[in-house]
Amino acid sequence: MNVLSIALQLFVVLFAITIHEAAHGWAAYRLGDPTAHNLGRISLNPIVHIDPIFTILVPVLLALTGLPVFGMAKPVPFNPHNLRNPRRDNIWISLAGPAANGLAALGAFLLLLVLKFTVPGVNRFLAVLCRTFFKSPEILRAALPKGFFPFEGLALVLYFVVLINIYLAVFNLIPVPPLDGSGILMGVLPDRLADRYERLRPYGFFIVMALVLMGGLTMIVAPIEIFIDVILG
Repeated sequence: MNVLSIALQLFVVLFAITIHEAAHGWAAYRLGDPTAHNLGRISLNPIVHIDPIFTILVPVLLALTGLPVFGMAKPVPFNPHNLRNPRRDNIWISLAGPAANGLAALGAFLLLLVLKFTVPGVNRFLAVLCRTFFKSPEILRAALPKGFFPFEGLALVLYFVVLINIYLAVFNLIPVPPLDGSGILMGVLPDRLADRYERLRPYGFFIVMALVLMGGLTMIVAPIEIFIDVILG
């Protein structure tokens, strides 16, 4: 078990879920609902978003088992009655979280490219790190040079920022309640179909966990991770 790797991934998960939930609250506030703002949930302080099970325990278990690491936070509440156009605005609120994670991943990826082409040590480090899809503790130990190499350490942090934010964005776009994808789908379905779709909500958690445990998320994000490793390696 690589304690440093798990701690680093947990730190990145906290960053990713924080910007995700803050983006939901900010979008709702901009569209007319002050609920999240009044509760202090439009914040980059991760403490206000933490859920002990899904923000801490689940990411640690995923890291220990070698599965893609991601997490969830306490959902940001909003009152649809405060929105100017509830169906349309719910789509934008739902999209805001994954979009924030996508932008974070893109920014970290661009910084990684800069480091790759300007710092030779980082180029060698990424070549080892990206050699295999399964980032086991042994791979991480082999990739990290011995001694103090701040640029390589920064590259490892940015690498996890890219992967975890992509995982979180893709995961939340799955159209199963209560994930963000369900809010987007609800906004575009006709009323009759939306009502039928809403009946899935009591079973949504079990469907999501089944997808994770059966490797559904890995199948979705694997091509993205391979593409990133090819470019960075």
